[in-house]
Amino acid sequence: MSKKQQPVIVGLDIGTTKVVAIAGRKNEFGKLEILGYGKSVSNGVQHGVVLNIQQCVKSIELAMEDLMQKNPNLDISDVYVGIAGHHIKSLQTRGDRILSSSNEDDVIITHKDIELLIKDQHKTCVAAGDQIIDIIPQEYTIDNIPNIINPVGMPGVKIGANFHVVTGNVNAIRNIRRCVEGAQLNTVDLVLQPIASAAAVITDEDLEAGVAIVDIGGGTTDIAVFHDGILMHTAVIPFAGCNVTDDIKKGLGVLKNQAEAMKVRFGTVIPSEANPDAYITIPGVRGLPAKEIKVQNLAAIIEARVSEIIEFVQFQLKQNNLHHRLHGGIILTGGGSMLQHIMQLTELKTGLNARIGKPNINLAGGQSEELSHPMYATAIGLILRGYADYEAGKAFAHTRGNMLMEEETISAPETEAPAPVKKVKPAVRPAAETTMQQAPEEQEDDSFMEEEEDASEDSKKEHPILNRFNRVFDNLRNSFKDFFEGGNDKKL
Repeated sequence: MSKKQQPVIVGLDIGTTKVVAIAGRKNEFGKLEILGYGKSVSNGVQHGVVLNIQQCVKSIELAMEDLMQKNPNLDISDVYVGIAGHHIKSLQTRGDRILSSSNEDDVIITHKDIELLIKDQHKTCVAAGDQIIDIIPQEYTIDNIPNIINPVGMPGVKIGANFHVVTGNVNAIRNIRRCVEGAQLNTVDLVLQPIASAAAVITDEDLEAGVAIVDIGGGTTDIAVFHDGILMHTAVIPFAGCNVTDDIKKGLGVLKNQAEAMKVRFGTVIPSEANPDAYITIPGVRGLPAKEIKVQNLAAIIEARVSEIIEFVQFQLKQNNLHHRLHGGIILTGGGSMLQHIMQLTELKTGLNARIGKPNINLAGGQSEELSHPMYATAIGLILRGYADYEAGKAFAHTRGNMLMEEETISAPETEAPAPVKKVKPAVRPAAETTMQQAPEEQEDDSFMEEEEDASEDSKKEHPILNRFNRVFDNLRNSFKDFFEGGNDKKL
């Protein structure tokens, strides 16, 4: 598919500390080109849950304004929205369906059969006050043949599958939709944030080997576990970067913005790696004396909270018997993953390999280096999820879609082009021949002058009064001439 046929998809990440909006589309090589991105400070959201709709709407509008300033040619109306929070739950279900046909030998499984099987899972009983956010097939069974990843095109009479069902609180979901609508946008779909982040930072090899995506955000730490290309487990831990900031604020007696600045600039999760002679000077409040803080003390506070988060991750893995399946280790992403030495602490606590996941593996070349920061993983993953839906024919069926103004000029109907003019090279004639060709033209000019004289004479013949006047005038002129030449005795 060519570049101008690809839709413009926007991912909107509404977090506890920031709101990020990114617009992008795929190029002819299947890589993602970022057309614009914007971010703003998030207000009205706590631990992934919207508490103040008006403040959240304002934050979304500011992020969209930042995006539009970077690319005024964008016209955005539809967005994919990430969702998280401690209200998120997941459960495993099983579904089966009998395929009907006049001839059982001709039964071939199609995409429509898969869609109907997934649709049946929306009847799954969930907790009171919850609703289904997403239904993700894990592995299929055809006529009691298990472990089939893609059954489309295979023959069979009975198809079944295991499903990972993600649910969330009805009011929390409704509030997110209200915030998006308040910003004059349309929600195409809600996507669990760890699933979106996983799409941006992992490869097919990671999916096959088995990895755990740990997205340490501002308000929540989101987990998604994959093995053999299948989503095995998801979870949301209500502890993340803002808890680390609050611990620093309370433990060191500083302001919240000062605690956040120290965490970002000097924060490390292993106190022994900090310089024992390094101190941070914090200005006093309202003329109070400045305060000096030892960097190792700051590291000790950060280590305590981050260790707790990693222990929660370890608990989720062991509880679901997934710890020994992760041959690809743990991939850390999100803003909290930028703390110094967090990979070493993760490996020490879990016994698994760890690395930082950056969302640049699916980006086209020449993109801004800032977009490689892990905090953009969710928004970029939302765009990739949108393309997965688009390629499956699910997205933008009842929406106007986003546009890039330059595309309208490119894709406008073209008028019928005029027929090409055949150019003929003029022949070079000899000089003599050219002179011969010009001679008739001169003759034509002379004949034209003669015709004009004849016409003037004919006009004189055709006016007798004028001729008579001329004869009288000639006689008077001769008489006056004779009078002056012959003397005064002559009479007129």
